[in-house]
Amino acid sequence: MAIPNEFREEVPVIELQAVVTGVARFTQTLRELRRDPRWWLALVLLAFVLAAIFAPLVSPYDPLLYHPSIAEQAPTWAHVLGTDALGRDQLSRVIWGTRISLSIAVFSILLGGTCGTLLGLMAAYFKGGVDQAVTILVDALLAFPGLILALGIVAALGPSLLNLAGAIAVGSIPGYARLARGQALKVASQDYVLAAVSTGTRSWKIMLKHIFPNIFSTLLVQATLSISFAILLESALSFLGLGISPPTPEWGGMITDAQPFLASDPWMVVGPALALVVILLCLNLVGDALRDRLDPRDAQRINIKSM
Repeated sequence: MAIPNEFREEVPVIELQAVVTGVARFTQTLRELRRDPRWWLALVLLAFVLAAIFAPLVSPYDPLLYHPSIAEQAPTWAHVLGTDALGRDQLSRVIWGTRISLSIAVFSILLGGTCGTLLGLMAAYFKGGVDQAVTILVDALLAFPGLILALGIVAALGPSLLNLAGAIAVGSIPGYARLARGQALKVASQDYVLAAVSTGTRSWKIMLKHIFPNIFSTLLVQATLSISFAILLESALSFLGLGISPPTPEWGGMITDAQPFLASDPWMVVGPALALVVILLCLNLVGDALRDRLDPRDAQRINIKSM
């Protein structure tokens, strides 16, 4: 069936209006976030990221260097967080552990989020058999708790950085698939998407160009919250001995090493535990701030209160 020329001319206008609206909303969100106290916690997260990137420069000592003569030393000016049972500087190991934890968390969320989002988009756009197949796969993964699923995968493949990141990524797929599917179903019924379908635009182009940009903000909030869960899960697996192999510094492994010395040398656990608590708290609060601003219902409620 031929499409009227008038309708063809209206399609770019509708698409342009959608893009302009999205950009304006994003700009307004950034201005509002600067007035939210929780947003300033992003500076703490930035400090962790910079410490992870520049760990060789900011770390005062080699995290793998043994000093038996100063083993189990209490905090001093030379060793701010003390030393462990082998005389290794705890502050240096915490800094290098930041690189390990953030790398695994970011890689796993990127991998799991990408796979889950693609599954959700296909389920919402194609519907029918594709939707049923994706639903069955997601339900099968949801049948296992995240920690149990990750434990099984790592135990089967062996402890390593890639296996650990892959196990966490598999556990994050269902959440992104369900979220992307639900949001994509709403967007797929909008006029500009129907117009693109009517003009014969390819399915992959509609999903990536017209639907995905309009659900990205919701997925961004999910990613912020998922990273905190990935860090916690990675630390838990390392604490159980299924994470990064020693002597590589990692927060969960450091807490495990400090367990026998909790009564006599409690400072050994302070560094990794405090770093874990601070980064999880900051990620969750920043994620809540983003959710409050990017969710239209919450944003409207906040704007009414501020009037």
